Amino acid sequence: MQEVIALIDRIIEEHQTIFQDFQTLDQIANDAEAAILLDKAKEEFVPGRFESKQGLEELEELLEETEQGIQGHFKREEGALLNAFEKHGDRKLASALHSLLIEHKNLSDRLAYSKRDVAKLRSGDLSRGIWEATGYDMRAYLSYTRRLFEMHAQTEHQLLLTLRSELTGMRETSH
Repeated sequence: MQEVIALIDRIIEEHQTIFQDFQTLDQIANDAEAAILLDKAKEEFVPGRFESKQGLEELEELLEETEQGIQGHFKREEGALLNAFEKHGDRKLASALHSLLIEHKNLSDRLAYSKRDVAKLRSGDLSRGIWEATGYDMRAYLSYTRRLFEMHAQTEHQLLLTLRSELTGMRETSH
């Protein structure tokens, strides 16, 4: 049971980064940090700005880092964490986590869509008007994606705290 509590604590710590300094981008390891990164990525690219090309390159790199970083976090949640919820949580908690895990596909798909938009913008195949409109649409899409990551992390965080509290209470009563 101690390793389950340690796993929950680790994921809680990952989720708490969403509430910390949004300038911290040292390590992209989970969906909370992905939300922070998306916020920075959106600010790196402003259509029509002289440095838009450089901003697109940075945005492309940040999206790639985000996508790679959240995969490990999602795998931990879909593997070890789900097992812990099914084994140690009640049916209601496990069901709630299952529902949240379904969101992982949507969040991953949104990152892939943004990467395609960046590739389209970098291709040079768009007229200036279409390019700028696509750029502004992409920024709005990234802002919304960031909010989805935040809401997802907050909901998971509450489930984690609930299970952790139940496990800690069990451990204390068994002593």
